[in-house]
Parts: sequence; structure tokens; C-alpha cells
Amino acid sequence: MSTSMPESLAAGTRRVARPAPLRQAVYDTLAEMIASGSLKPGQHLVESELAEHLGVSRQPIREALQRLAVDGWVELRPAYGAYVHVPTTEEVAQLLGVRSVLEAYSAREAAQHATAERIARLRQLYDAGLAALAADDEATLVTANADFHRYIVQISGNRVLLELISQVERRVRWYYTPIARPRGTEAWNEHETLIGAIGDGDADLAERLMRAHTERTTEFYRREFVPAHQAPAG
Repeated sequence: MSTSMPESLAAGTRRVARPAPLRQAVYDTLAEMIASGSLKPGQHLVESELAEHLGVSRQPIREALQRLAVDGWVELRPAYGAYVHVPTTEEVAQLLGVRSVLEAYSAREAAQHATAERIARLRQLYDAGLAALAADDEATLVTANADFHRYIVQISGNRVLLELISQVERRVRWYYTPIARPRGTEAWNEHETLIGAIGDGDADLAERLMRAHTERTTEFYRREFVPAHQAPAG
């Protein structure tokens, strides 16, 4: 009995690429530095400086920057180099608009699956956000906000929602970072009201509150942050 590969299969065979953990790690680290605000919109990214900072050679930096450019985190300008992308009003509106739809639905489903234990955990995450707000700790505040919203999706029990929101979570944090403190008090007051609706099992109210909450965040960003980056120089 022959065990050779059929010609039709052999003709289309390609070697499976080996994983490249270093390249992936460099990509993830740079994307996280951008999302967290360590690398600012419009900042020039110098390969040699990044390589020294991360303790790697320039090759994985160069490869990561190319991938980041494809994914919209970085701009590659011929003869000038790489720069952190400056989000446009349209980009922010599109992404946060999609997030608003997904999270409004997740809040609705969370209200239908809420338990005393889950609401207690949600209040713990809420308290962590208040503590970060009081300490004026931007990085912790952004993380607390992401944790709060992610847990609502987890309460919903909808795996598809969790997967979809996870795909945009890092970029949402990127957009949220510059407004975390100025919008902080209002946002966390809205979180408290949302907890009440979810805890009461009021699906309609939870959905409306989450939609209004995410839409206010989008409008705040559009009004307060994007124009500052997109204003003409001079």
C-alpha cells in the first residue's frame, strides 16, 4: 500500500512556518506601548532606539513596525521613517460606534444572567476604578475601565460577544487613555448606575444606559481630543 503523498496535494503543499515568538513579542510590546500612551500619537519611532529599549536587534523591530503599519498602529513615511498613527475622528467614531452596539447588547444579556456574586465582583471592579480615579493614576484607571467592561461581557455568557469585543479591546484602550482622567468622574458615575440596572435584572434599562455611556465616551473623545491632534500646525 503506497503511503506517498497524492500529486494533487503535493503540488499545493507549503512548508508550515515555524512560530516566531520574538517577532510576535516585539509586535505585542510595541502595540501595547502605543495603546497605553507610552508612545504618543505622531511620535517618531527610531528603530535603533526601540531595539535598545527592548533589548533586541533592529530586524524584529523593523518587521514589527511593518505589521503595525498594516494594522493601523503606525505610519511608514518614505524617507522619514515610522511614526505612531494619529487616530482620525472617523476612525474613532467607527470603532467606538461598533463597540457601543456590542456592549449595549452585552449589558442587556448581563442583566438577564446577573447573580449576587457577579454583581459583587462588578462592584469590586467599580471600586478599583474609583480608587484609581482618586489617585489620579491614569494607567490603572484605563485598566480598571477595561476590566469593568470586559466583566459585563463575561456576565452575559455570550462567547461570540466576548470574542468580538476582545478583538478591539486594545484599540479601545488606546482611544480611551487620553480621556480617562478628564471623563473619569462622569464615566464612573455612569458605571454605578449601570451596575444598579444589571443587578435589578432590568435588561431594557441596562441596554439603554450602556448605549448612552459608550456614546458619551465617543462624543467626548471627538470633542476634546481628536481636534487637538488634527489642528493645522502653525
